Amino acid sequence: MSGMDLDKRPQGAGEGCLTAAVRIPVRLVVLIVVVPVRMLWDALVVCARALHRSVLRPLGRVLFVIPLTWLWRWVLVPVGRGVAWLVTYGLVTPAVWVWRQVLTPLGRGVAWLAGTLVTYLVVKPAVWVWRWVLVPLGRGAAWLVTYLLVKPVVWLVTYLVVKPAVWLWERVLVPVGRGLVWLVTYLVVKPVVWLVTYLVVKPAQWVWRWVFVPVGRAVAFVAREIGDAFAVAWRVAGHVSRAVGRALKWVARQLVGRPVAWVYRTVCTPVGHWVRDAVWRPVRAALATARDTVRRARREAWRALVGGGPAVRPREPQVAPARTLGSTTTAPGAAPAPEISPRKRG
Repeated sequence: MSGMDLDKRPQGAGEGCLTAAVRIPVRLVVLIVVVPVRMLWDALVVCARALHRSVLRPLGRVLFVIPLTWLWRWVLVPVGRGVAWLVTYGLVTPAVWVWRQVLTPLGRGVAWLAGTLVTYLVVKPAVWVWRWVLVPLGRGAAWLVTYLLVKPVVWLVTYLVVKPAVWLWERVLVPVGRGLVWLVTYLVVKPVVWLVTYLVVKPAQWVWRWVFVPVGRAVAFVAREIGDAFAVAWRVAGHVSRAVGRALKWVARQLVGRPVAWVYRTVCTPVGHWVRDAVWRPVRAALATARDTVRRARREAWRALVGGGPAVRPREPQVAPARTLGSTTTAPGAAPAPEISPRKRG
């Protein structure tokens, strides 16, 4: 009859056709509902992670971490050290010296003087007065109050109040109370208990046993099946979402990645090589020749004005070995550049 029995499955009993008839439609309906929600959830998670990695984390570092680190390292730490030094050598050290060299000896002297005065002016006279005056007076007053006031009052209260009240309680009130209890028990309480038992409790037990318990077990069974269906559907939706994501990734690679890579290899790389060999190298050679010409003219002009040693033969411009874009082959007519492996990160 307890409510805890509603959540327990029968032990040792197999699941019948009714369980399968309820479980299979419920799981199908829940799967249809959960799959779009799970796919939307996975898409939002991917977008949120990308936003966090590409925007929020760098922005937080630029706006908060770097300024706060600089403020702590170059402002707060030096200011704190300066304040600590000032407090230590400007306040603590003088205060310790004053306490140790001035206040401590002065306090000891004042304590000794005060203790001596209090002992001979207050403590000893007060002890003498307590021992030889107050104690004898208190003992006499206590004897007088005890034998002249307390004992007569106690005797009067005992024989005029307490004993009559005890006799009234034992001889009158207790028998009358027992009779009233018997009357109330057999004329009121037991009939009311009988009526409540047979008109309320037993019908309520019957309704609980034969109505609420079966309905509760059915509701608990349906709720448990719905929960299990949601769990299974969430896992299945996760597999479906990952499969859809892989399919979309494959489609994007086939429709976008491969064409872009093909355009880069077949169009952009040759165009880049042509621009480098036909435009950029001649421009660089012309700029180097012009720069060398200007340098020689400047030296000749300076030598003509102020004189100097023999002219220095200009060096030939050195052009770095040409490399292809995204390839290990060199351009036609260009010397191959040495292969330099990138530096490994520790």
